[in-house]
Amino acid sequence: MTCFRAALLAMCLLLGLRAAQAADWPGQTDGDVTLDNVALASGDKFPTLKLHYTTLGTPHRDAQGRVTNAVLLLHGTSGTGKDFLNPDLADHLFKPGQLLDLSRFYVVLPDGIGAGGSSKPADGLHGKFPRYGYNDQIDTQHITLQRLGIEHLKLVAGLSMGGMQTWLWAERFPDAMDAAVPIGAMPMQISGRNLMWRQIIVHAIEDDPGWNGGDYTTTPTAWAKIAGPLFAYMSSNAEKMQQAGPDRARTLAFYEMLVGGYERRDAATVLYALRSSADYDPQPQLRQIRARLLAVNFEDDLLNPVELVPQMKQAIGSIPSARLAELHGGYGHQSITHAELWLPAVTPFLERVPGWKTQ
Repeated sequence: MTCFRAALLAMCLLLGLRAAQAADWPGQTDGDVTLDNVALASGDKFPTLKLHYTTLGTPHRDAQGRVTNAVLLLHGTSGTGKDFLNPDLADHLFKPGQLLDLSRFYVVLPDGIGAGGSSKPADGLHGKFPRYGYNDQIDTQHITLQRLGIEHLKLVAGLSMGGMQTWLWAERFPDAMDAAVPIGAMPMQISGRNLMWRQIIVHAIEDDPGWNGGDYTTTPTAWAKIAGPLFAYMSSNAEKMQQAGPDRARTLAFYEMLVGGYERRDAATVLYALRSSADYDPQPQLRQIRARLLAVNFEDDLLNPVELVPQMKQAIGSIPSARLAELHGGYGHQSITHAELWLPAVTPFLERVPGWKTQ
């Protein structure tokens, strides 16, 4: 595969234009949890909320019937739980002898509110969808696990938005897991450059002539001319962007491909996903964290830049059980989706967690 084709494939995955999944993994099962009258932190309410999830492997139980081998993996802003089934992740995680060997672990992959098979604005409510935040995601993920009979987790790990939710999981439910691994996520409010690019896309949607206050039957598309290229710019790095557009003609073709990818997305679903980070602020409660925690970041990640590593180290310094792995990367923020880049740091960390090798 040429560098150009490889870069295009990487960007297609970045945009959520996912290739067909491989054959089902051992124990792969899909299910739904339906909740009635769900009150959100915003004051809004879901009369009915559907939460979709995928599980892999088989639960092991102790003498009291408690699941002893559960792992929770949380997806990023533009994704679903099944993102973890993409080969760049799954083929390095779930096979025999690998870190999350499915003969040993029971893996839960929830679709967050607003994503995948869970309730989302694209289902019809569009701009009238209830306003949810990251803490609402944590609450409903916790309920999903309870419905699956899971009280304790061997590991909570997540990518990007899922990494931020991992920070919240670790401090809100400090005894619910043995280890936490947030990947590509800083334990501080969304602010600075990370907030600015989000606001640019939010306003591009709201200013789109087809938005109509969120009351539309056909999703607007003008906003995609900003959102697609900007999201790719912030999520990639200079080398991969140059491979995708090595000359003027191919750069412009690449630009149009990015725009086209976002034109097929529902505007309200994107807007709500970006706005849902407004309540993310783990820093005041970091001292609550008791699980072993490894924060993984990448040197070429524009969303979590190396210039802010001193702030991150200061935050992590308040957690006796935590440490930081700052890795080279190679794909910008999209390094999160390449397990081969972060497993050399995560594997030895988890192997030192008491009880990791026993279920």
